Amino acid sequence: MSARLSSARTRAALRTSARVSTELLLIFVLLAVALWLLGRMWSVVWPVAIALLLTTLTWPSARFLRRHGWAPALAASVVTVAFLLAAVGVVALIAVPMSSQTEELTDGVVEGIERLREWAAGPPLNIGDAEITSAVDTAMARVQDSVGSMVTTVATGVSAVVNGLITAVLAVFLMFFFLKDGPRFLPWLTRQLPGRLATDVPAVAARGWETLGSFVRSQALVGLLDAVFIGLGLWILGVPLVLPLAVLTFVSAFVPIVGALFAGFVAVLIALVSNGLTDALIVLAIIVVVQQLEGNVFQPMIQSRGLGLHAAVILLAVTLGGSLAGVVGTLLAVPVAALIAVVWNYVRDQLTDAPEAPATADSEV
Repeated sequence: MSARLSSARTRAALRTSARVSTELLLIFVLLAVALWLLGRMWSVVWPVAIALLLTTLTWPSARFLRRHGWAPALAASVVTVAFLLAAVGVVALIAVPMSSQTEELTDGVVEGIERLREWAAGPPLNIGDAEITSAVDTAMARVQDSVGSMVTTVATGVSAVVNGLITAVLAVFLMFFFLKDGPRFLPWLTRQLPGRLATDVPAVAARGWETLGSFVRSQALVGLLDAVFIGLGLWILGVPLVLPLAVLTFVSAFVPIVGALFAGFVAVLIALVSNGLTDALIVLAIIVVVQQLEGNVFQPMIQSRGLGLHAAVILLAVTLGGSLAGVVGTLLAVPVAALIAVVWNYVRDQLTDAPEAPATADSEV
């Protein structure tokens, strides 16, 4: 005879499933409320996030000065000023050589456009001047018809730039205070929290800080690899402005997707106007290969070692972050995933039973 289902066990399984489902539903509601509050406070959360990332980058210098007897405020001030000077120096290193060759680059752009026009007029396209003129007139008509939307887009862009500047200034000020008062934060937090939280929250915060530091260091290493390989390719091809383009590639590595696209576009454009279409296509191929190696090999391997995350988890986190919040989500996806892993590992450690001590010979007697 086939065994019958036990009604008591079935009811117990259903009750357990219902209880677990209710608890999971409450957790999801709590997460939804937390995300909603995060979105409402985003104008404050975003500068704090940027400031924390900058602080992890500059904290080793401040710590070195503090260990050698510098006052916290003085060390934070010197490091902050040095960071601002370095940022201005990077911008100058990129902008000054390009501005000195503006006329040459402009002539090259015009010449490149003329070459493209001559190429389009020949076989196999055989596009005549009349067709090109008609296409230009059609494009101009479409531009005129969409003037209103363009004005709105420009206004939105100006607002985004202003908000970005405000965020950058606020992040720098917050970085200064984090550098000055950072070591006093965990003791202060311990005094403010009751009971077990006074131990758990500071421990998780300390682990999270180490994780953010690993993320920034790994991202800098990935950007350095990009700059070296792309700069080497530009140098071999004889493309001008190799050093500014390499620096731009390194800096752009901290802004996923958009940074790589911008740096690559600038490199290809300069190769086009200075060396011609063939070298520009070779530069494009080099950039595509390096970016593919970065996204699929370098970044997952380096960050998985530094953050304790599997490479597949990092790829999925970047994809999910980009789909949910665009460029900002892509930028914060990996550190957020790493912080979630820190919390999960700490909770798992606290919920794990301590291994029993092996019985000794004396205890068996």
